[in-house]
Amino acid sequence: MDATSKIVKDKVVIVTGAGRGIGQAIAGMLAAEGAKVVVNDIGTSVHGDGADVKPAQQTVDRILAAGGDAVASTDSVAQWEGAKRIAQQAMDTYGRIDGVVNNAGVLRDVIFHKMEPDDWETVVNVNLNGSFYVSRAVAPYFRKQESGSYVHLSSTSGLIGSTGQANYGAAKLGLVALSKGIALDMARFNVRSNVIAPSAFTRMTETVATTTDENRERLRTRPHIPAEKNAPLAVFLMSDLAREVTGQVFYSRNNELILFSQMRPLRSIHMAGGWTPAMVAEHMFPGFQQNFYPLQRSRDVFKTWLP
Repeated sequence: MDATSKIVKDKVVIVTGAGRGIGQAIAGMLAAEGAKVVVNDIGTSVHGDGADVKPAQQTVDRILAAGGDAVASTDSVAQWEGAKRIAQQAMDTYGRIDGVVNNAGVLRDVIFHKMEPDDWETVVNVNLNGSFYVSRAVAPYFRKQESGSYVHLSSTSGLIGSTGQANYGAAKLGLVALSKGIALDMARFNVRSNVIAPSAFTRMTETVATTTDENRERLRTRPHIPAEKNAPLAVFLMSDLAREVTGQVFYSRNNELILFSQMRPLRSIHMAGGWTPAMVAEHMFPGFQQNFYPLQRSRDVFKTWLP
């Protein structure tokens, strides 16, 4: 392929949460690579409060100024009717939909025993339900044209774990199961679905609590990773070059691209006559214990696994 070719030329891609940060970077690179982009963002705070139409339009203005093609959408992904309007806007404007990047997300970080139902529901509604709503709203168009690509933005907070993010982690790990379900169900229509866990210094990461010496030191020494570092993988997954890539989980970490393992049986133990609780303690526990995973956070894993 010629180095100057635009790998998503004339594809129509919806990018949610594209008013700022990683979503904006992905939308911009998609447009630079020839895509027509529906820039969706309702302009809330990182906690899901308020609304502002300016971020989506500012991203569109940047794309247009660079010679690209984009339109702003300010409907909420967290509502089924809003998701349907996003899909309909893409069809009304461009006549088709080729891809969806589910990037919209909010944070409500709080230690679990202090987490309120609203903290849980707000995060799950945007990060997980919103991704389902938009994906489902687009599915009939993908089915009819027998093609399409989904990319869902997860997080190592879900894939591995982070303190104070039970709500966010649950929603982000839920995206992995959602993506796999879509990949399996939509494969017959040549529709692909993959996950990216991004890494970047954005306004969302700036909200991480700094109430402990550990967190303050971590934020002080954390490398600055631009949001744009995550865009190339997402754009590739939207392209026909990725036609054989589906059901996968990737991690983008500065200049590294990582493929994650997925849940598979690790060890098994059989008792012909069945089990009692005491027998589980006597046989299963010592047999499995050496393979138990330690209680680690994402920063623990990547501090020790990579230089």
